Amino acid sequence: MKNNFLADYLGCILFKALGPVIRSFPLNLSFFLGRRLGDILYYFDFKHKAIAYANIKKVFGTKLPLCALSSLTREFYQSFGQSLIEVFLIPVIDRSYINKYVTIEGKERVFEALKKGKGVILATVHAGSWELANIISANLGFPFYMFVREQGLPKLNNLLNEYRKNKGCRILSREEGLKDVIRALGDNEAVGITVDQGGIFGLLVDFFGRPSSMPKGAVKLVLKHETPLIPIFFTRINGPRIKVWAGEEIVLSKDNSVSLEENMRRVISVFESFILKYPEEYLWTYKIWKRSSAREILILSDGRTGHLRQSEAVAKEAQSLLAQKNIRSEVRKIEVKFKNKFSGSLFNLCVLLSGKYSCQGCLICLRKFLSPGTYKELSSATADIIISAGSSIAGVNFILSRENLSKPIVIMRPAYFGVKKFSLVITPRHDRMKSKKNIVITDAALNLIDEEYLNKEADSLAVNQGLNKEGLYIGVLIGGDSKNFKLSINLLKEVIKQIKRLAQDLKANILLTTSRRTSKEAVEIIKNELSACPYLKLMIIANEGNIPQAVGGILGLSSIIISTPESISMISEAVSSKKYVFVFNALRLDKKHKNFLRYFNKNKYIHICESDNLGNTVKRVWQEKPVLSCLQDRRLVSEALTKVL
Repeated sequence: MKNNFLADYLGCILFKALGPVIRSFPLNLSFFLGRRLGDILYYFDFKHKAIAYANIKKVFGTKLPLCALSSLTREFYQSFGQSLIEVFLIPVIDRSYINKYVTIEGKERVFEALKKGKGVILATVHAGSWELANIISANLGFPFYMFVREQGLPKLNNLLNEYRKNKGCRILSREEGLKDVIRALGDNEAVGITVDQGGIFGLLVDFFGRPSSMPKGAVKLVLKHETPLIPIFFTRINGPRIKVWAGEEIVLSKDNSVSLEENMRRVISVFESFILKYPEEYLWTYKIWKRSSAREILILSDGRTGHLRQSEAVAKEAQSLLAQKNIRSEVRKIEVKFKNKFSGSLFNLCVLLSGKYSCQGCLICLRKFLSPGTYKELSSATADIIISAGSSIAGVNFILSRENLSKPIVIMRPAYFGVKKFSLVITPRHDRMKSKKNIVITDAALNLIDEEYLNKEADSLAVNQGLNKEGLYIGVLIGGDSKNFKLSINLLKEVIKQIKRLAQDLKANILLTTSRRTSKEAVEIIKNELSACPYLKLMIIANEGNIPQAVGGILGLSSIIISTPESISMISEAVSSKKYVFVFNALRLDKKHKNFLRYFNKNKYIHICESDNLGNTVKRVWQEKPVLSCLQDRRLVSEALTKVL
């Protein structure tokens, strides 16, 4: 940690100036001021309060309502404020103070452990009155050392160490290693060591259901030197009154079949029970699971299949990148449902007016405007990464990411929220956004299509439908009506006519699927024109009997893909399959779709043709077999995710 000379110097002056003033107050007044100091920190220490709340929610989110989580966070700050006041009181704390205000339970266990002649490790975590804990231990009637890490402010650190030593504490520095600790234990003395906050050199141990970095030193010493390990925990009863527990000796296993991690877990589980009982005492303001080997990914869905597939594609890529770092991940999906369209608009207005930290512990906007079922799921959800597609739920992503300090990733333009609210914005080129640090621009709509996916879906479809994987297949993807597009019946008839003639000329089989948007009239035309066609091997009518392998299986089995022009996601999936893709022209496409098709045609991802020339175009391309142009979207997204993760 870099030293800040000015902060260090001013800190010493402030400490020396305020100390005498605080020590002149009546004791109860001092601790009253400590609680008020905690309140001030709670309301103005935005960054650390956000971390504390998010940590507390990860542990208690399924047990307590949001208001209780906020209250618990404030109680932690009040306890923390009183602990700060105790630092100023160190010069006046003596044995009589300890006898009057401190209750110790299980002290005899420490003396029993010392009778073994191998010293004793007093294990604790960052909880309770940390400074008073050291002084109490130093005044229990046995030799005691405190194993500490030097702080980044050397002058203030030296001043505190001087106060500690004057009260009987003896300091061992982590920076000097374990040799002094081993010597003290060899002299049958007690050493206080924390067993949480392992940092970069710690070992990942399950802590409240999630792997967290924990220091290995104490457990290794116990296993190597057979030193007794006694857990110590402190809690504040009221004001200056403290209760200390010295627990039963934690017996670790030296059996080779028991790992170091399992032994450390035995130790940590003891402190979990204390923390669950006295949560306000634990130091929640550091990123407990920063180096965890597990991540939770939450996908928010707006109910649109195309958007969900894009989110799933990003989640899949994120999982792959995390796996490369030996980090396991789980994906959860929640469909976001507003009470009505008007609620969605009001919700977005609330998001625009919200601050960076103002939503934590509140979520009143979610409660007011989302359906009760959706609110219940979202309010209790915790995630490290939140992914959503579509502007209508980008605001929900932002609110939840602030609630849980998650990394928010949105796909497509996030409407009027602005891109700075999100860790990453993935937007297709036709949205016409400018490239920025946290924006990645893709050519196509993201999807799950890759070689592994296609092979799996093709095998499944072939088995379920009795298809032979050999031979030439023409895959036909029929979309349907949308807000700005209507599939012409005459156009559809001409396309089907061309496909039948093409199948006959190429001796190919036809695999066709419609979408849920395909009109009943269009479905009847398809049935009438193709039912008797000898080349038709599969026809899936989505609104009558859809199957999950429909699109993926057809793309996997087919060498030629013919698609209607209105669906950007459907065409993107077809192109991602690395097959020859043909899209027939149609009237009444909006500007966005026209630009998308023009760009894809220019870059040779697809071949655009008129409906009455579809067969000739396909035969020409199939005969020439030009080199396929491959999308680079997956690589771009992967590179952007690597920076975020």
